[in-house]
Amino acid sequence: MKAAVVAAPGVLDYTDVPEPAPFGERPVRVRVGGVGLCGSDLLRYAHGTAYHYPLVLGHEFSGIVEEPAPGGRLAAGDRVAVFPLLPRPDDPFTEVGDWALGSDYDYFGSRRDGGMVEWLWVPERNLVPVPADLPLLVAATVEPAAVALHAVRKLTVPPAGVALVIGAGPIGAFAAQWLRVLGWTRVLVADVDPRKRAVMERLGFETIAAEQGDAVELARAANGGSGVDAAVEASGFPQTFLQCLEVAGPHGQVLVLGDLKGDATIPRALISSLIRRELTVLGTWNSQITPQGRSEWDMVVHHLAAGTVQSVPLISHAPALAEVPDVMAAMAERRIWTNKVVVAVAEEARGEAAALHITEGED
Repeated sequence: MKAAVVAAPGVLDYTDVPEPAPFGERPVRVRVGGVGLCGSDLLRYAHGTAYHYPLVLGHEFSGIVEEPAPGGRLAAGDRVAVFPLLPRPDDPFTEVGDWALGSDYDYFGSRRDGGMVEWLWVPERNLVPVPADLPLLVAATVEPAAVALHAVRKLTVPPAGVALVIGAGPIGAFAAQWLRVLGWTRVLVADVDPRKRAVMERLGFETIAAEQGDAVELARAANGGSGVDAAVEASGFPQTFLQCLEVAGPHGQVLVLGDLKGDATIPRALISSLIRRELTVLGTWNSQITPQGRSEWDMVVHHLAAGTVQSVPLISHAPALAEVPDVMAAMAERRIWTNKVVVAVAEEARGEAAALHITEGED
């Protein structure tokens, strides 16, 4: 069985791996369809941030059920999206459905081998069915789309609300789409990358060219001189976090969605200002797969299938599993531009990539 394995920091191989044994409650054998590359995957490969090596990467993935659990809710041939977090059964947060807030959990592609492999076993409760006609490449984006949905659901939507998303990468792009779905009247998207802004413009968003000036002033100018009702930090930079604190208007909300790449020092004057504006600052982490059938993941699947939220415009590359070492090396060395990379593992997914006119690892 083939997999993309990080043998050591900076060493990624397409190689044979042993077939895994079933584990967990009601294990289901899943043939992997598509696997999204996350920024955290790149860090584990290129910067040595993995919990252990060797490691099969991949926590954003879809698949096809090959061997369902006996008497279970899934059948052979069903398409599924995989929730990557494996909670500790006796954790109090597991009992109330907040799996990600628990402790000592396991995680595909992080604490255990993940989805960049031909097939693997997944506990049945970690599988969310998707429609048979939903492309496997799209189903692989359910996880990041759910992370963005979980985040923006924390915001209170005011009448005629104006929101700003700083960062037009995949998570920011999903956040902007969810803001629109959830009733925000205007959604502005700021980024320094004109190609990512072009994607957002094709999706119908107003964009701000952050490389052309102070994003705070540009956003205020776009909003008639006023601060925004909500600012979503989706870039992961200390500077953009501070910009979100600055650009929010009175009673504004700041949502910290990006995991900051460095320390942020908040000047005393900015602290005084956010106090006087009575801002609300919100943190967010992961997403919820419960309750079954009515979860955030179920909402994501519905909207991806309906086309009200789109991931295909975000997918810039769809390499085959054997191409992953070359593609990730090129990404780490910044030799290619990428937006969302989804690895087409299954033969069906490779056919979908061609039908959707997505490139296969070429700039």
